[in-house]
Amino acid sequence: MSTLVTKEAPNFKAQAVFGNNEIKEMEFSDYRGKHVVLFFYPLDFTFVCPSEIIAFDKALDRFKAKNVEVIGVSVDSQFTHFAWKNTPVDQGGIGNIQYPLVADLDKSISRDYGVLADDSVALRGLFLIDKEGIVRHSVINDLSLGRNVEEALRMVDALQFTEQHGEVCPANWVEGEEAMTPTAEGVAQYLAKHSK
Repeated sequence: MSTLVTKEAPNFKAQAVFGNNEIKEMEFSDYRGKHVVLFFYPLDFTFVCPSEIIAFDKALDRFKAKNVEVIGVSVDSQFTHFAWKNTPVDQGGIGNIQYPLVADLDKSISRDYGVLADDSVALRGLFLIDKEGIVRHSVINDLSLGRNVEEALRMVDALQFTEQHGEVCPANWVEGEEAMTPTAEGVAQYLAKHSK
């Protein structure tokens, strides 16, 4: 499997259900100029998927505060997305989440992003895309393994920090901590200070 990291994110046009329940075509290239967390999930009306979708929705204000758009994709139709959004959580739905859910009925988007499993459903892929449309981070989980929204936020912070300051973010870096100057001397100084 090849990686998309450092490459341009594949563009797509597809029907989506938006936060206001409007169903319309979206084109991914319209998001140029913004950071995007694009995540794939297997199917609507399943088990792990609603926990992730609702977790991203609960954190949506935090993503928006960082000028990050969140977009979900599965191989379901826009009508299934709409029905799931309009089913209460206590009845197996996801409620009125406020970011777009994209319909990848022909599986072409999942295929282009390298997450289509057995020509059936998408694995749990997540892609962090910068303002120029370049994939800067990705993670792909098997179907039974839910993702960590806090880690997605941490990676947004790391990307935006490196874009703004030119420094690099070491292991377990979180916003507000010291980063490293990307030189041999800078790394040596950082490690000498933090490896004890």
